[in-house]
Amino acid sequence: MRSSLTLVGTLWAFLSLVTAVASSTSYFLPYWLFGSQLGKPVSFSTFRRCNYPVRGEGHSLIMVEECGRYASFSAIPSLAWQMCTVVTGAGCALLLLVALAAVLGCCMEELISRMMGRCMGAAQFVGGLLISSGCALYPLGWNSPEIMQTCGNVSNQFQLGTCRLGWAYYCAGGGAAAAMLICTWLSCFAGRNPKPVMLAESIMRNTNSYAMELDHCLKP
Repeated sequence: MRSSLTLVGTLWAFLSLVTAVASSTSYFLPYWLFGSQLGKPVSFSTFRRCNYPVRGEGHSLIMVEECGRYASFSAIPSLAWQMCTVVTGAGCALLLLVALAAVLGCCMEELISRMMGRCMGAAQFVGGLLISSGCALYPLGWNSPEIMQTCGNVSNQFQLGTCRLGWAYYCAGGGAAAAMLICTWLSCFAGRNPKPVMLAESIMRNTNSYAMELDHCLKP
């Protein structure tokens, strides 16, 4: 089984898969931000949350200890987090698409040329840029009432208060940075150039075919 990738291209395909999985997994896990409410730990991503308060008997607040996504897009606490959800999701989808094509290139001959590899690297740069933009937008939502209740009522944009960033946030940002810097650079050397011998043989076959047709037409 021949590959359409060079040795560098194989490394590129592996790193593309790792960065895409790391960023996408972090996107879906609600561990971007950690805080506490009513004495219980609380965590958030952009569209998911673990542990939330509800009204119990006697109108008292009790904490439901489970993870889930917000009931609707409009229920996400802030506009910044809504934008972050869309932008980061688009970036993760783009990285996953390129990673899938790169892995297929390891198994299929002549699937990824040198130029195609560079175009895929450009797509990875865009995907990483989208995820990085989502990470940059995330702190803009820390001043929403829901987040302030979890962060000691002292949080604000780019000020965490009593909360702290979670490992999933760093993982998403790290995956995006690796895709933009390392994978984009490796993609320039990932695909194989067309073989000159095969190209020359194709030209000769076409030339001979045209010559035979011309000779046939000129015969009386």
